[in-house]
Amino acid sequence: MSVLIVIPARYASSRYPGKPLVELTGASGQSRSLIERSWRAAGQVAGVDRVVVATDDDRIRDAAEGFGAQVVMTSPDCANGTERCAEAHAALGGGYEIVVNLQGDAPLTPHWFIEDLVTGLRADEGAGIATPVLRCDGATLSGLLEDRAAGRVGGTTAIFDRNGRALYFSKEVIPFTTQKYPPDAETPVFHHVGVYAYRPGALAAYADWPAGPLEQLEGLEQLRFMENGHRVLCVEVSARGRTFWELNNPEDKPRIEKMLADMRLD
Repeated sequence: MSVLIVIPARYASSRYPGKPLVELTGASGQSRSLIERSWRAAGQVAGVDRVVVATDDDRIRDAAEGFGAQVVMTSPDCANGTERCAEAHAALGGGYEIVVNLQGDAPLTPHWFIEDLVTGLRADEGAGIATPVLRCDGATLSGLLEDRAAGRVGGTTAIFDRNGRALYFSKEVIPFTTQKYPPDAETPVFHHVGVYAYRPGALAAYADWPAGPLEQLEGLEQLRFMENGHRVLCVEVSARGRTFWELNNPEDKPRIEKMLADMRLD
């Protein structure tokens, strides 16, 4: 199956304007923008035929072309990354059998997350969309809870049935638990990794649906699939000793830079 990775990026983020161009310093002191780090992460994924950055902003286009990325210009009216991926896929003439949405705020996404995601979607013919979930250890759960206690919208969590069918995604920490967990202990909470793999039919249909009340309340694009009766497959992935975090708020920048240093990633 042919695989296209699209990295949607917009400048006008409500929580962090200009986020794709924020510079992150790696382990050796090398500074690279968030969008470049996401593009480099995409380049590590095996079995991918093409990687493009999809944006509506000339500043992001210029920066991306400067480090060698192919750019597809998309409409400023795209409400989210999924709509931008649908427009980019159409602009490229379609024809890809799986389209991966690697959101441009997740530079720590390991290549095997995406490889396992594509494998999971291929194996489930009844699913039109798949997304990775990572079981939180106690330290990650504490980070999520600290964000919420401070009034910050941080990572997203997911709950799903025994067959991997998503039951709900939320920016609250779900399921609720009062138990305290050591930093390296497994917890019942799964961190949703902001990557999606779509079959083209599901991706094309998405743009024609209006945003539903749950999507509007949570600000989570994947809920539109669920609100329209489409199965969302959750594929559990393994950290393999790596830490994962997304750049959602300015406060996340030093956290991610520390993770880059700790993992000796430049």
